[in-house]
Amino acid sequence: MELSMTVLTVLALLCPLFLLWKLFNQLRDQSCYVLAYECHKPTEDRKLDTAQCGEIIKRNRNLNLEDYRFLLRMYVRAGIGEETYGPRNIIAGREESPSLKDAISEMDEFFFETLDKLFTKTGVTPSEISILVLNVSMLAPEPSLASRIINHYKMREDIKVFNISGMGCSASIVSLSAVKNIFTTHKNSLAIMVTAESMAPNWYTGKDRSMILTNCLFRSGGCSILLTNKPSLRSKALFKVKDLVTTNLGAIDEAYNCAMQTEDEHGRKGFNLNKSLPSVAAKAMLENLKVMAPKVLPLREQVRYMVTRYLRKWKRSAGESKRGVNFKTGVDHFCLHAGGRAVIDGVGKSLRLSEFDLEPTRMALYRFGNTSASSLWYVLSYMEAKKRLKKGDRVMMISFGAGFMCNSCLLEVVRDLEDENVWKDCLARYPPKTLVNPFMEKFGWINDENLDENVVDIYKML
Repeated sequence: MELSMTVLTVLALLCPLFLLWKLFNQLRDQSCYVLAYECHKPTEDRKLDTAQCGEIIKRNRNLNLEDYRFLLRMYVRAGIGEETYGPRNIIAGREESPSLKDAISEMDEFFFETLDKLFTKTGVTPSEISILVLNVSMLAPEPSLASRIINHYKMREDIKVFNISGMGCSASIVSLSAVKNIFTTHKNSLAIMVTAESMAPNWYTGKDRSMILTNCLFRSGGCSILLTNKPSLRSKALFKVKDLVTTNLGAIDEAYNCAMQTEDEHGRKGFNLNKSLPSVAAKAMLENLKVMAPKVLPLREQVRYMVTRYLRKWKRSAGESKRGVNFKTGVDHFCLHAGGRAVIDGVGKSLRLSEFDLEPTRMALYRFGNTSASSLWYVLSYMEAKKRLKKGDRVMMISFGAGFMCNSCLLEVVRDLEDENVWKDCLARYPPKTLVNPFMEKFGWINDENLDENVVDIYKML
């Protein structure tokens, strides 16, 4: 009897310990780490400087005088420099009739440049990869692009493959969320996440102003990321993926229609950005940050916000400052989607960020343009190259995309970062003392209403 009681007592003590141990292992196995990433840097012959952009504009015979003026104005205001990259078929003047070969070769050049570097840098072999998640929104050939990578590197037969399309600039965080979720049921795994956009077959050649804007902003680029949930590799990781929040307003017609691939009245395919986009983006970000805020903000900031909000409700005065949530109390760095100058300004104002906070995003836009879903990683690599990221720092990613979606992600820096990356050859030039706008220097006069004759003269030369 005494022995039985002793056994029961021991079991009673061991059961909670066992449950705690099991819970600890479960939580540990759900960790998601970024081991390395490689941003794509196309070759020099693919650069789109002001002269090249001017030639592309001239080739569009569908533009009238006012369309031409409008397009030049957009280039001037876009916030991009002369070192962005475009597809080879656009530079060669074949934008009117892109081929499948053009589209596939653009992807191949990106895939194998970044993945080769990633495998070489980390020492990981393709056969060790058990999960592959790829997002390219506007190109879906058969076999899939993911299968093309698997075939090229002769990856294992039991690899888990996921192709994500149609989510535009927001797809990178969606892919990251997918990998993190997959890791919960696939322990001790290595995953590759590939994020890019297909530009070669998607250059708009018409005159619809809501569709031609994309030609001013979107550029070739992409990023390949190696992730793991192996506890043994934690010390080698760059970041730990802490929290992700995805928000999709697709149930609202206005949001669903504000960013959409479509055709103009002449059947020319393009991407339509309508006038409701700014308000929809603001609403999507608000809904997203409502969920993300409690995950990233310290308790004191949450209490402060709730108290001040309550007091404002009962005591309003004409000169009262409506101070919102201060995300800088819980976040050290902000990695924003480099969607365009207006997007950066708008998000910066909403979150009350300084020019120092916005510098990485502005520089990524200026140097590489809007590379769609991969733009976040160009921004992140700028922070790393500038040695801003220290162990324990928290980085918040925010992106927008078709759907309409706003997605956010919180990363924690695992170790001090100062690795060389895609910014290596040009980092010394950024940020410039004066951010020169080459398009303003060449086309700035287009904004002067008194210079209509100059516009007419150039237009006649087309």
